[in-house]
Amino acid sequence: MDYRTLGSTGIKVSPLCLGAMMFGAWGNPDHEDSVAIINRAVEAGINFIDTADMYSFGESEVIVGKALKGLKREKIVLATKVHGAMGRDPNAQGNSRRWILAECDNSLRRLETDYIDLYQIHRPSPETDIDDTLGALSDLVTAGKIRYAGSSTFPAHQVVEAQWVAERRVRERFRTEQPPYSILVRGIETDLLAVCQQYGMGVLSWSPLAGGWLSGAFGEGKANTSRRTAMLPDRYDLNLPGNKKKLEVVTELQKLADSAGLSLIELSLAFVLAHPAVTCPIIGPRTMEQLESQLPAAGLSLSDDVLDRIDEIVPPGEDLLTNDAGWTAPAIEDKRLRRR
Repeated sequence: MDYRTLGSTGIKVSPLCLGAMMFGAWGNPDHEDSVAIINRAVEAGINFIDTADMYSFGESEVIVGKALKGLKREKIVLATKVHGAMGRDPNAQGNSRRWILAECDNSLRRLETDYIDLYQIHRPSPETDIDDTLGALSDLVTAGKIRYAGSSTFPAHQVVEAQWVAERRVRERFRTEQPPYSILVRGIETDLLAVCQQYGMGVLSWSPLAGGWLSGAFGEGKANTSRRTAMLPDRYDLNLPGNKKKLEVVTELQKLADSAGLSLIELSLAFVLAHPAVTCPIIGPRTMEQLESQLPAAGLSLSDDVLDRIDEIVPPGEDLLTNDAGWTAPAIEDKRLRRR
């Protein structure tokens, strides 16, 4: 694999990052099988693994920890995240200094490692002073528990605010951002990716297959269903105009992939890899078969003609379904916050 530099950190990472969200109760509950998938990914050249505390409520980190024991830890760039609720305690979540310091220790214990290479704030927390969050992350760097800090699914204006606060308060700054990005979810092209480039941030993007829509399971004559339908019905309900549009688009993309001699998975991953702001997409296989179908994309490069055709099918900067953006401002979700 041709390794890429993660933002301005100087760290070299593989063009595909192995996401561990599907290891555990949310996807593959077989620990041995999940460890085998991780080992195969590393064997294929992937040196970047991303997980989160909330994935299967810690089980994903436990599985990654088991895999690390059989690998050379110093060769793995390990990323995890904090923010999501980890129990009924109202303080066992969020971006407060209190929770970040406590949960980092919990993640280190589950991962069975002494340090985390990239510790990311999983979502914004408008009720928490960003200086408190950055201050806690700075202390973790000083303590040697984490090497770098990053954000995930932050809107562009909050990324800028965090950078300014870090500079003015002399805090560790976010060195990476982890946003949703795929052919069907292109909203971050309008501002976020440019902001990341401006600040020298690496971008490891999640859901490059748009939650399965670009996996080959959708289209003419296909089942047009996903394992996630029960959890996220609005994302797959074909009675909704946005999802109907997705189905039309996926059908056109499949034709384009066929004409280019690629699978739809390869086309979709190569599209994300083509953007100069993106360091690597995060792949999230649940099975060995899924991993093998995604590995070839690491060496692919799409022609300008193919990329131009994708732009015709899905205009740059457009999200086909607003909910796919991954985070909604509280004032949009709760009408009480926008009325006097």
